[in-house]
Amino acid sequence: MTDTPLNLFALPPGVDFPAELVAGLLHRMAGKPPEAMARVTLILNTQRMRRRVTECFQAHGARFLPRLLLVTDAAALGTVPLAAPVPALRRRLELSVLLDGLLQTGTTDFPRAALYDLADSLATLMDEMQGEGVPADRIAGLDVANHSAHWARTQAFLGIVAQAMADDAPESEARLRQAVIALADGWAMAQPADPIIVAGSTGSRGTTALLMQAVARLPLGGVVLPGFDFDLPGAVWASMDDALTAEDHPQYRFRRVTEGLGVDHTAVQRWTDAKAPAPGRNRLISLSLRPAPITDQWLTEGPLLPDLPPETEGLTLIEAPGERAEALAVALILRQAAETGQRAALVTPDRNLTRRVTAALDRWGIRPDDSAGRPLALSAPGRLLRQVAGLFGQRLTVDMALALLKHPLSFSGQGAVFGRGQHLILTREYELHARRHGPAFPSAESVAGWAAASGLAGAEAWAAVLGEVMCGHEALGPMPLAGFVARHLDLTRRLARGFAEAGDGGLWDKEAGETALKAVTELQEEAGVAGILTPADYASLFRGVLNRHEVRETESVHPGIMIWGTLEARVQGADLVILGGLNDGTWPAQPPPDPWLNRAMRKEAGLLLPERKIGLSAHDYQQAVAAPEVVLSRAVRGAEAETVPSRWLNRLVNLMAGLPGRQGPEALAAMRARGALWLDRAAVFDTPEGEAKPALRPSPRPPVGVRPKRLSVTEIKTLIRDPYAIYARHVLKLRPLDPLRPEPDPRLRGVVLHEVLEGFVRAGATSRDDLLRIADAVLAERVAWPLARAIWRARIEKAAAPFLAFSAGTGGDPVLLEERGAAPLEGLDFTLTGKPDRIDRLADGRLLVIDYKTGDPPSTDEQKHFDKQLLLAAAMAERGAFPGLDPAEVARVAFVGVKAAFKTVENTLQPGEVDEVWEKFGALMARYARATQGYTARRAMKTVKDVSDYDHLSRYGEWDMTADAVAEDLT
Repeated sequence: MTDTPLNLFALPPGVDFPAELVAGLLHRMAGKPPEAMARVTLILNTQRMRRRVTECFQAHGARFLPRLLLVTDAAALGTVPLAAPVPALRRRLELSVLLDGLLQTGTTDFPRAALYDLADSLATLMDEMQGEGVPADRIAGLDVANHSAHWARTQAFLGIVAQAMADDAPESEARLRQAVIALADGWAMAQPADPIIVAGSTGSRGTTALLMQAVARLPLGGVVLPGFDFDLPGAVWASMDDALTAEDHPQYRFRRVTEGLGVDHTAVQRWTDAKAPAPGRNRLISLSLRPAPITDQWLTEGPLLPDLPPETEGLTLIEAPGERAEALAVALILRQAAETGQRAALVTPDRNLTRRVTAALDRWGIRPDDSAGRPLALSAPGRLLRQVAGLFGQRLTVDMALALLKHPLSFSGQGAVFGRGQHLILTREYELHARRHGPAFPSAESVAGWAAASGLAGAEAWAAVLGEVMCGHEALGPMPLAGFVARHLDLTRRLARGFAEAGDGGLWDKEAGETALKAVTELQEEAGVAGILTPADYASLFRGVLNRHEVRETESVHPGIMIWGTLEARVQGADLVILGGLNDGTWPAQPPPDPWLNRAMRKEAGLLLPERKIGLSAHDYQQAVAAPEVVLSRAVRGAEAETVPSRWLNRLVNLMAGLPGRQGPEALAAMRARGALWLDRAAVFDTPEGEAKPALRPSPRPPVGVRPKRLSVTEIKTLIRDPYAIYARHVLKLRPLDPLRPEPDPRLRGVVLHEVLEGFVRAGATSRDDLLRIADAVLAERVAWPLARAIWRARIEKAAAPFLAFSAGTGGDPVLLEERGAAPLEGLDFTLTGKPDRIDRLADGRLLVIDYKTGDPPSTDEQKHFDKQLLLAAAMAERGAFPGLDPAEVARVAFVGVKAAFKTVENTLQPGEVDEVWEKFGALMARYARATQGYTARRAMKTVKDVSDYDHLSRYGEWDMTADAVAEDLT
């Protein structure tokens, strides 16, 4: 290496930055002894860049490597001892205590659930202030005349920042800045004897920019900038003098770097002579990205570009109709790259897109090398820890219990007799029981009772663990953080251990478990600085702690297929780069809202502007789009609405469309045609062979021998309106599962009402107070939800007076309550069953059949043609179908709507009417006793919108109510 200062260097967009960085360094070290390279210090921006640089050195053969550091390791270069930084978690916990105290003063108001999030936001602001060298008094001294309302709301919060920054212990950012300042001061006194190079950073953070400036001034120092636009005219560099208008330009950070060194863009030298893969394309992209105030230069500089078709030959534009089509097209491109041995990378900030592409590649056994880790909160141990934390202060519900029981780490320990296999059997059986019988809020006693009655092996030991881990936490009150953490970990370990006598099962296994153990250990160590928390506070805080960690799992991946975040675009090294998710709001993402300072206040204080992230994304885009072969991809429509193309893609399309002299429209059409080819392939790939025919309206005809031999009077309505439902329930034996989480639904309301009225009549009560007393008892036993109990009681109370009047005015006395009966049909192997709510014997000896409804009673016409429940019950009563009730003529039937708006629909029966109903019913069942009669789906639904439990089975939607039923003989 020469003794002349390296100063400021750069490489243009599109070159393989790590490879050229290594090549340039090897060229400069040529002729030096081998150990000279070991004395070089190379400071890089990311861990991935360091790995790639190492690979590039290894590709040149065996040799000494330079000392490879990250920017965050700069303190290791100094000799001045620095105080250990305050752990980030401790600082956030301390801030949460200060915020809690502020909340209790009443000077400001915010939801307690946001306590940790606000502490995290304030800690981030502190890091930024320290990294940019902004003291707290500068924030306090801002001119807020035009922002008084906002300032008044935030002054108290920023006072907490000042209080925290007054501590002697530095933050990590403050410590790094102190280290860089100490290095610069030391180098001013005694320059290092060995080369130091900073490479790959844009200098967007204040501390990093200070380090770059200090290194660039060293005789043996150098800074290598990535993606420097050597084609950008001097007038454009000069125009970027206002951060408020130029911060979002991809080259703005480099202007800040040169300003800090007291030079302009002409001082930037080429690190190597490497040329961009497509220099003409780079000029086009550079022109499209001009700052908004000077986009009029398109008119003057656009015609000076070369003809665009050959320059954009390596560009493909995919404008997919939807997100799924985009993902499949991208996956097909990556699949082809894998087959041809081409090194390809998908670059996108859209994690939903990467998940879709990864899922599509999995069809062909291709596992891409994804640079992004998985949030710890979404890993298996993270989910289990979150779910256990969610038990505190909450009543246990069935779905909460089953989510924990079905977690892959629950009962993952192996006991002497039972292991996870038996646990899964018990979980399945308990789920079926809980769905059918509840209770809505399981307790240790209810689970133990089920276990004792089940007779299953290991059930009682299993239930004991459930009672210990999941039950009894609803009354948990505020306590110190350390108490929550200890209780939380003890319960989680117990659940993971399961039947085993010791150990933690698989809770801490593999990378995810190790990361989770590290996170909770850190929380244990720092818990002493936190204050008193409620269970909800703890759940929110713990979720925030998990979200600060990511898991990078070791797995077998394809060596040539990568998925990168936008920052990794600087690493390059791919022959084919796909820029996915190019929609505004995704790439670039909208700047996150700042709850503390607006843009003008940030600029005045010397803090980073929100547009900084847009500018960094723009730089990453400019780097990636300069690769040898590039695919630009977006979905025209998202999940809910039309999307807006990314501002950079929009600029490029508009610029090309406006350059007919340079064949821009033709080049753009060719880009779209290449993209359409992949979309067509994706569409063909998803198209089944042959014609896809929709299902026909089914009318199955099972053998007569397997058809139902017993139906209840309530099912006859279903047989008339939707015979297919009877076929599915009684022939196929398919019954819909009860909901996973019991709710106070109409079915339960009907059960409660019937029990209340049955108890009232059976007790011979007559007063309103008796009715409400019985209602209170039934509601307390059957309804676990206080709000539902209150609402339903109010409805019963409102309907009490008209019900009592109806009950007393029937003209008879109750002779049968909720008794099941059965009546066979002569000549057919069929029996009708029924259980009337109430039958009264009138003064003349005839009967009144009553049915209670919580909804609207059916009209007389509905009863005549469809809802024959009471008419059939009357026919059964006349035929002596009910034990203890002698046959007698039925005079009337009545539906009683017992709700807030009490309503009765009473039908006086004419002589012979019941016999006629029974005769027609016999004819109906005789038809279904013939092999030629099918069970047609949705034969006569009341409305098209009515839902059947078996619509998915009959594939309703592929056919509609106008379609003819197609009979199918079954064997």
